[in-house]
Amino acid sequence: MKVTILGTGYVGLTTGVCLAYIGHQVTCLDPINDKIEGLRQGRIPIFEPGLEYLLAEAAERLHFTTRYEEAVPGAQVIFVAVGTPPKPDGSPDLRYLQAASEGIGIHLDGDFTVVVNKSTVPIGSANWVELLIRTTYQKHCHAKGGGQFAVASNPEFLREGTALYDSLYPDRVVIGADDSHTIEILYTLYRPILDQSFPAPSFLPRPENLAAVPIVSTDLASAELIKYAANAFLALKISFINEVGNLGECVGADIREVARGIGLDQRIGTRFLQAGLGWGGSCFDKDTSALITTAIEYGLSMPIVTAARDVNKRQRLRVVEKLLQELKIPKGRTVGLLGLAFKPNTDDLRDAPALDIAKRLLQHGCRVRAHDPVAMERCRKEYPDLAVELVEEAHLLFEDADAVLLVTDWHLYNELDWSSLRSAMRTPLVIDGRSFLDRKLLTKVGYRLVSIP
Repeated sequence: MKVTILGTGYVGLTTGVCLAYIGHQVTCLDPINDKIEGLRQGRIPIFEPGLEYLLAEAAERLHFTTRYEEAVPGAQVIFVAVGTPPKPDGSPDLRYLQAASEGIGIHLDGDFTVVVNKSTVPIGSANWVELLIRTTYQKHCHAKGGGQFAVASNPEFLREGTALYDSLYPDRVVIGADDSHTIEILYTLYRPILDQSFPAPSFLPRPENLAAVPIVSTDLASAELIKYAANAFLALKISFINEVGNLGECVGADIREVARGIGLDQRIGTRFLQAGLGWGGSCFDKDTSALITTAIEYGLSMPIVTAARDVNKRQRLRVVEKLLQELKIPKGRTVGLLGLAFKPNTDDLRDAPALDIAKRLLQHGCRVRAHDPVAMERCRKEYPDLAVELVEEAHLLFEDADAVLLVTDWHLYNELDWSSLRSAMRTPLVIDGRSFLDRKLLTKVGYRLVSIP
């Protein structure tokens, strides 16, 4: 099938490359010239493990452009995967969605096209997108007929760092549409994934016993709400284990053992029960805020989701408070941050806890140094005024440091030579913000290890 992807961020680029890999002809559009030129040359603008290799394998079926007139006409399916960042009041900023919808309307041809909202959008956005496309088409084409299309919702459930795995081997595919013909087209598009009939990439083998992927076909509003509800529930799990962890610290319980003990209950599950600094990234904060804002529009409150957000914010304050308790006088102290990205295997700094922590420590008069295996260059570009010293090697953080704080649980940090690094520190204090480090080892070699919670 001929597919167009509007937007080449984490979702759009991953979706486009994966659809091309399973056999579709894909055109990816982005208004940024440098980004498109880089993609044409095989350069990936984001860090996502394996994406560069899959792009090379699917290159003959991929086309990159900045022009709607190249991307829209003739496309059977158009995915809208543009950003919907939060406004100051928590509601999503839909200007990019509006621009994409109007771009489709201007260049829509006479063939039937399915326009798919892949971006996380407010409930009811499909109707708004349909109106934008229709009115723009009629305005520019001076016709009330023609321009046959339908709008569908196909929310993404990708985790940065494992986006290819989640795209090719998903837990489910959700499709929201108001007519069977649209659902049938999207079923055909996804059939190689639903049936798992495509050859697995050599670097990303198919999971054992995965013979088929469930599909959820529903109405538009339900599909849109599924995305918000899924992210809100995962956010709740993280905040719940952090709240329990704070109590566990008071009574002397090991939160890692508590999480394991409740996670083995199949009704609960082990995932998203890692206590620590809480969530970051582009999804949970934005989506929980949008869910609360939507509820307010209908005269409802969402106290559980609101509480989850409050707990998450407190965790970032809590780690700074613990550090200050240990240091007593923070001014003039040197603190090293292990990790900048909001999670491992990505360079994404959106809502990253490390940035909030660094800013607070700087306000207290600390000298702050940081290391991250992939996110430092992005940090330099996106936060040029942040007065944090970025060091190229993790071991340099320990030199004359009064404390080292683990923020991002990159595996390489567990593999550091912790024994020899202790002597480089002024004070052998380590704050484990992810309940990730080998507690017994660090204590054995002489560190004071403080966990969060």
